[in-house]
Amino acid sequence: MRHGNGAIGGQGRFGARRLGAGSALGVGLVALGAMVMAPAATAVTPDTATISFDCGSYGSGSATLKATQDGTAATISVSTSAITAPIDIAAGSVDSTLTLTKNGSGTATFTGSSNPAIPAGGEVSTGPLDGTVATGDSLEGKSLQVVVLGISVTCNATSAQAPGPFVF
Repeated sequence: MRHGNGAIGGQGRFGARRLGAGSALGVGLVALGAMVMAPAATAVTPDTATISFDCGSYGSGSATLKATQDGTAATISVSTSAITAPIDIAAGSVDSTLTLTKNGSGTATFTGSSNPAIPAGGEVSTGPLDGTVATGDSLEGKSLQVVVLGISVTCNATSAQAPGPFVF
């Protein structure tokens, strides 16, 4: 009496159902299709950089930029000692525009009105600031404009971004 252990789709010696070559191929094609349909993982490198800013009569100092990417959407958060809050600043009340040199010649802007609450005398943090990128874009901080309590402050980069530009 034959138990079907050699037959395609039959039961093996221990009662487990065996998959034939056609079934295995079908499972493999489904898995391959899922991999092709899945969006490509994207990552910006480096994800953190530092730069120095001069904000005129408002001060100067360093800033830390943190970048993330999801497809063509990107965000950059900024924390800087170049500007300090004269009084307590409520969350979500700082309008910011970060301008970056794009691919060595053009510019890209990231904007937003998202910030944590900032205590009087505290360093200004803003972001995430939203922008759009393409694969291979190289962006380096150029200037930061913040509007706090109706006062606009523009800070210009005085150093290259370290360890280098963000590459998306």
